[in-house]
Amino acid sequence: MRFFAFGLSLMLLGSAAVAAEPIAHYLPGIPATTGTWHPRLLLREQRPDDGDRSRPVLYIHGATFPSSLSVMFRFAGQSWADDLNAAGFDVFALDFAGYGGSERYPEMLEAADAREPLGRASEAEAQIERAVRFIVRATGAKAVDIVAHSWGTIPAGRFAGRHPDLVRKLVLFGPIGERSEPPALSAPAWELVTIAQQHARFVRAVPEGEPGVLIEADFPAWSEAYLDSDSESRRRTPYAVKVPGGPSADIAAAWAGRLPYAPQHIRAPTMIIWGEWDRTSPDRDMMWLKDHLTGAWRVEMVKVPRATHLMHLESGRLELYAATERFLGTPE
Repeated sequence: MRFFAFGLSLMLLGSAAVAAEPIAHYLPGIPATTGTWHPRLLLREQRPDDGDRSRPVLYIHGATFPSSLSVMFRFAGQSWADDLNAAGFDVFALDFAGYGGSERYPEMLEAADAREPLGRASEAEAQIERAVRFIVRATGAKAVDIVAHSWGTIPAGRFAGRHPDLVRKLVLFGPIGERSEPPALSAPAWELVTIAQQHARFVRAVPEGEPGVLIEADFPAWSEAYLDSDSESRRRTPYAVKVPGGPSADIAAAWAGRLPYAPQHIRAPTMIIWGEWDRTSPDRDMMWLKDHLTGAWRVEMVKVPRATHLMHLESGRLELYAATERFLGTPE
């Protein structure tokens, strides 16, 4: 295991030129009327300035907001995708079914308690496979690098363990670990998330007396874009985005001792990166995960000071960018 800690902001990262706007690829689905429904998926691609597609990276989002609000959103004028482009990577970002530009589950039109939680890890893993196979066909690469956040590390870990030939390196950012807590109540089929709930979640982990780390100047624009990610959001009172309940159910299962994948099956070199103030991914969970990545060729641990579970929306994002690019760029 290698352990790295970042303490100083790498301010020079912001000097790179802004890349072109993302290209939208739509992975065709199968209509529910056929009896076998596969959702139509949006896969964004943002290429480096030189058009080189030989180093594809796939970003996997978390439980409550899609890729346009994470790797593709420009804080202080620059996104994580822009920064990865400047380092020579071709950036892809998947919206899972029920999020952003991808198709919604038909059951999301029903009452939240009418169905089991939608969008569980097994379904999300299949969607990742569709995206990865598209990427290798489109770019000619033999395998992709995967960067996954929060709940997204669960389906990403499942995929990496089952398809080691298609994953070159794996970055688990704020991953979910296993605990032994009492089982939680069953999750609904879908959930509503307001802007106020998001903001509270983004800032509550900062210790009392410490200055905030969220990029507040960009939060109003982020909020409007978040509402835009669901065409029905502004018809609700208060405004709210509807998301599948499966991610919450998967996290609850992990914390009750049933992580929905086996970390020991992962073979790719893996980096675990989390924030000092991350309550969702605390040190003990990260050590548990590291100890169970017994099949990975190499494991690195990076803990970023003064950062929370939403580090990619915070002042610590520059350290996140730098650590990710160093890990992905290091030859094996």
